[in-house]
Amino acid sequence: MTAFLIAAAILVAVTLLFLIVPLVRRRAAGTQASRTAINAGIYRDQFAELEGDFASGGLNQADYEESRAELSRRLLEDAGAEGASAAQARPARRSAWLIGLSLPIAAALIYFVLGNLPALAPESAKPAKVTAQQIEEMVAKLAARMEQNPDNPEGWVMLARSYKAMGRYEEATRAFDRAGKPVDEDPHLLSEYAEALALATGGSLRGRPSELLARALKLDPDFPDALVLAGTAAYEREDYAAAVVHWERLLKRLPPDS
Repeated sequence: MTAFLIAAAILVAVTLLFLIVPLVRRRAAGTQASRTAINAGIYRDQFAELEGDFASGGLNQADYEESRAELSRRLLEDAGAEGASAAQARPARRSAWLIGLSLPIAAALIYFVLGNLPALAPESAKPAKVTAQQIEEMVAKLAARMEQNPDNPEGWVMLARSYKAMGRYEEATRAFDRAGKPVDEDPHLLSEYAEALALATGGSLRGRPSELLARALKLDPDFPDALVLAGTAAYEREDYAAAVVHWERLLKRLPPDS
């Protein structure tokens, strides 16, 4: 029981260090996320209204195509403006998602590295304090264990995600690469790998990141993260039609109250 309480305290500290502080520093991202959600709802309703008018005969083919093209153009303009600010601060929704991801990662790291904590008397238990240096040491120990036991794909995935959460993107990409088959068969991991590659090379999604995203969408054509990144990649290479296709598909998946 004491070991559990110590692990829980460490988990809280890790969460605060890696997630809460960045969220406070990027409060402006919350405004961006709200604006994105509002725009998404507006465009979804406008596309739905347009489709309804065309289906009921209220619009002819020419007017329908012209109106749809205009809506797509405005969507691209708004997406471009939001993308510029997103380059400086990630959306709050992504940060919230990262919280959900980082909690099990941190818990797994604690179990992996500190799993053999000796039993302590309850009266001697004290709140654990974890420093950034200790976190670095935990990840370094995990990396050393992976070098000694490289035939452990789940361990490589854990290490890759840890590096990515710490902003060590080049090391994250190498760990994702060594994970092998689990990454190749999971659209979530493929999207994470693509994002890490892009961040390690100045933020560009050209080349290998785009290939990974294509594989992710082949496994799950509706996976949200892959659609977001694939649309951004298409926009980056000025393939605006493809960007609209990806983002329209994403808009259709958003809940009605988003």
